[in-house]
Formats: sequence, structure tokens, C-alpha cells
Amino acid sequence: MTVSSQKLSLLKNPDRLEERLKEIPVEPGVYLMRDDRDRILYIGKSKKLRSRVRSYFQNSQHLSHRIATMIQQVCEIEFIVTDTEAEALALEANLVKKHQPYFNVLLKDDKKYPYACITWSEEYPRIFITRARRKQKEKDKYYGPYVDAGNLRTTLDIVKRIFPLRQRPRPLFKERPCLNYDLGRCPGVCQELISPEEYGQTVQKVAMIFAGRTGELIDLLQSQMETAAEALNFEEAACLRDRISALKALTSQQKVSLPDDTVTRDAIALAGDDRHCCIQLFQIRAGRLVGRLGFFAEARSGTPGAILQRVLEEHYATADPPEIPTEILVQHELPDKEILAEALSQRKGRKVALITPLRQSKAELIEMVERNARYELERSQRNADRNTRAMQDLAEILDLPDLPKRIEGYDISHIQGTNAVASQVVFIDGVPAKQHYRHYKIKNPAIKIGHSDDFASIAEVIRRRFRAYEGERGRGGEGERGKDFPDLVTIDGGKGQLSAAIAVLQEMDLLQHLRVISLAKQQEEIFVPGDPFPLPTAPEQPGVQLLRRLRDEAHRFAVSFHRQQRMKRSRRSRLDDISGLGFQRQKELLAYFHSIDYIREASVEQLTQVPGIGLRLAEEIYDYFHPTNT
Repeated sequence: MTVSSQKLSLLKNPDRLEERLKEIPVEPGVYLMRDDRDRILYIGKSKKLRSRVRSYFQNSQHLSHRIATMIQQVCEIEFIVTDTEAEALALEANLVKKHQPYFNVLLKDDKKYPYACITWSEEYPRIFITRARRKQKEKDKYYGPYVDAGNLRTTLDIVKRIFPLRQRPRPLFKERPCLNYDLGRCPGVCQELISPEEYGQTVQKVAMIFAGRTGELIDLLQSQMETAAEALNFEEAACLRDRISALKALTSQQKVSLPDDTVTRDAIALAGDDRHCCIQLFQIRAGRLVGRLGFFAEARSGTPGAILQRVLEEHYATADPPEIPTEILVQHELPDKEILAEALSQRKGRKVALITPLRQSKAELIEMVERNARYELERSQRNADRNTRAMQDLAEILDLPDLPKRIEGYDISHIQGTNAVASQVVFIDGVPAKQHYRHYKIKNPAIKIGHSDDFASIAEVIRRRFRAYEGERGRGGEGERGKDFPDLVTIDGGKGQLSAAIAVLQEMDLLQHLRVISLAKQQEEIFVPGDPFPLPTAPEQPGVQLLRRLRDEAHRFAVSFHRQQRMKRSRRSRLDDISGLGFQRQKELLAYFHSIDYIREASVEQLTQVPGIGLRLAEEIYDYFHPTNT
């Protein structure tokens, strides 16, 4: 077999396809599909590997558009045999997590729903809310995504009042605790007044709340309270009593009427249209709804049962055994229900039942979950339709051939030339994509205190943003330009700022590939290249409103970065007057003491503890803040 033929798609090389299929055993395991560049396209599992893989190539008319597109690119198939179907499920989950194949991406991490994160990778874990589930460290734990962001914030606020937890990512003071310690909100983590082991026990209790195990936590605290009371430790018993009362108030918000309310169960259902599916998972513990999680998926990613199965597999992949319920109610029959049930049962250490209820109260519960999914889908559709109408209107205003999928906005911020900065914000499909935002510090030496030049600043930023596409690299097709090449660039300002951007793009030979406009602040006027007059628009047009949202976001982002830079400059301004204290040593001092006030209060001996600060320099710093009266 020649190298060129091996790089052909297996669909175009039937002899090679048949040969490869015959090599695959009829055993449980995992299969990996690769393209002509040896990249993994898809990872799947099956109890009969050969039958599952062969079905992709024999019944292509029944495949979803997503999978059919993937099959066209498959040039090689690998497999790993396992002893059991449950092992295949676990192996698939690990491989997908490691390789992140493009066609395995079912759930959209579009930052729609927030997560609660516990940083178990740190000696003293932090707890915070985030909309980006980027698991940088293996030990960090994410709970969610939660549909009700307000309820999640309320829960976290109550938790921080009940339990003394770490409040700050970095210490405020070096040698003494902050006010949170005096208020009982923090156990003195910054000064290590509590051991990591003891603090970890507190965080474990908090984790039980986010895992839906509040009832177990209340029972545990009840037992500890009784033990403390028997030992005549009434202060500790009273503290535990107050925590129990607060937790009971937290869990008394909603009651779901079901028989066998001692059973822990999850209920999952979806609602979808021809493009998207909204999935809702209700966590019910002791008859109470303790959590409502939400997911989004592409409707073409599989049948309703296959989508629900993948959601459950991904959701429980990182769950601890106590977090897995003994009963899971599902809206549709799962294609590999037995495999999933066996895997979950092995992890939990007891039987986990997957049930598709058809009547009575459990079926009514599934109907309630489906209604919530439908409402959430409709709300999402309304927002998407609003953004689509705005992009359509903007395309008509600017006479664009297609909808502007990626729009970038730029703004400059400074005070009379000081700390001049710029912002780049990105809207994708009319929605802010904050992961693509970028800051710029203006480097032009002519822009300094008392001398500002917005035109030169815009020119510098545009040049730095698009220099990777300059010349020949900017003349290629969409694939060469890359996914971050914008469909529309918006400059905050009038004709002058627009002219500065156009001049740079012409010089870089990129203007013919970019559509650039400016939006003036006062009357919301849109200017385009080559026209001295603004376009005829109305302020309330959906397209103009979209540009205003983009412009306001660029302004907000630029101003916040400018304030940050100005604050850093003000913190260092007094240190600049000390002879021999350069930028790096100023940085070391501020990192060590955190503020000018604490540097002023430090003794010579304390100053010498800072890296790079010798005795002579420490004396100069001390003398600067403590001048002798002559």
C-alpha cells in the first residue's frame, strides 16, 4: 500500500476499509477514528467493536449530519479491547478528556450557565463562581452548571456565613489577619492559623452542599453537636446548632412531592428544535429539589436518548461515589443503558437504577423537567433571534454579503496622554466572547503626559492586531486567515479615527479583506471609508443598537484597564523618588508588603528580607519615609 493511498479517506478506499474492519474484534472496547494528519476525530465505545464501527460505513443515510461529515474524513481506525463494557465506558471518558476530539464535543461550554469551583489543587482551597469550566489542574472540582445563577450566588453567600472559609486569593497583610478573621468569616488562612488538614475538613462539608448532600451534612453536624454537648463544650455545640439551622433554612426552599422521599434521585429531560437541545437535570434529595443543572447540545449530535446518555456520562465522570444517586429518571431510553448503569453501580458500590418512567408521579416529574427545558430553550431562542435580527439589520446597513459573525470593537482610554491603553472586544453571533478580549498598552513614545493622540493610538493598535496577516499572508482564503479574522471592525470615534485605521490597513495591504467602520459617540453616527457623511440610520435600529453594545463594551473594557494601570502607577510614584530603587525592586517591595503604607511602617531589618534589597538600600528607603529633622 502506498503512502498516498493510505492517506485517502476509507470511504474512497473500500478495499482498505474492508481490511481494517475485519481486523476489529467482536469484543467490548474503545475505537479511535483518525484523519489524514493522524488527528483523532472521534472516540467511541461499544460492547461489540466490529459491529459498531461497521455501522458507520453501512448505514450512512441514517447518520446525523455531524457524524456523516466526520466519516468522510476518517483515514484510519484504531481500537483498544477491554474486559467489560463498564471498563470501555471509563476508558472512553478518560481518552475523550485527554484528547478532546472535535466530533466528541457534545455539550457547549458557551459560559451560559455558571459553575461552583473548589480549588482542591491549593493547600487552602478557594470556592468561587465561574462561567468558564477550564480545568487547569486535575484536583480542582466543578459543580454545575447551575441554571439559576442568582440562587447559586445566594447559596455561596450563605455558605460563607455559615462556615469560616478563605476569603482572598492573596493575603491582604503579611503579619496579621484581616477583618474577616475578627468577624469569624475566615479561620486565618493567610497567616496559617489553621492547619491545611483542619481547613480541608471544613471545605469537605461545603462540598457536600454543592453535591446535593445537604441532608447528610445536617446529620453529620447533628452528631457532632451532640458529642460537643456531652463533652460540656457548649460554645462549639451552639455554633454547630446555628449552622444546622442555617442549612435547614437553605434546603427548605422547594419541596418535590414524590413517594419514597428517602431515595436520592436525579431526573433528566430535554427539549429541542432542529438546531439545539436544552437539557435539564434536577437533583432531588429526600424529596427536595436541591439543584437544577442545565446543558446545551447540537440537535444533530444524535438521537434524544444518545444525547441524554452522553450528558449523563460527562456529568457523572467527575462525580464522587456519594454524589451518584441510586435512581436516575430519564425521559428517553438510552442506547447503552446497561453499560452506564453497571459503570455507575461499580463506582457507587451499590446498584444504580436507570428508569424511563411511563406513568404516575415519576412520569409527572419527567414532564416537569421537560417543561423547564422547553422554557429555557424558548428563552435562548428569543435571545438568539434578537441577535440574528440585529446582525441582519447591520448587514443591510453596511451592504455586507453575509451576516457579520465575528465583530471586533476598539477604543482608546487615557487622561491627557497618561497611561494610554486600548481595548479589543469581540462579539460572536452578536454575543460578547470575553475569552477573545485583549488589552494593549500604547507604546508610541510621542504619547505621554500632556500629549495625547487618539489617531496615532488607533493606528498602532490596528497594526499590532493585524500584523500577522500583513502582505502575502493576508491575501489568502479564509483558511489561511484563520478563525480569528473578523468580518467587521468597529472603531470608537469619528472620521479621524477611521481614517487612521484605514491608512494602516492600506499600508499593510489588508483593506480589501477587512470591512472597517467607526461609530461616533454623540449622535451614534456610522462612518464608512470613502464617504464624508454618516450612513442614514435610526438610533433604535437593531443593527445600530448592536454596534452601540459593542462600542460600550469596548469603552468599559478600555476604561477598566486604564484605571488599573493608573492605580499601579500611583502606587509606584513615591518609590520612583528613592535613589537606586528601580522598577524590578519596586515590584519586589510591593509584592512583599502589598502597599506603600506597609513599606513606610517597615523597619530596616524587615526591608532587607525583600529579595534584592540590601542593607544600604533598605536604610535609604527607611530614611526616605522617616526624614530626620535638622
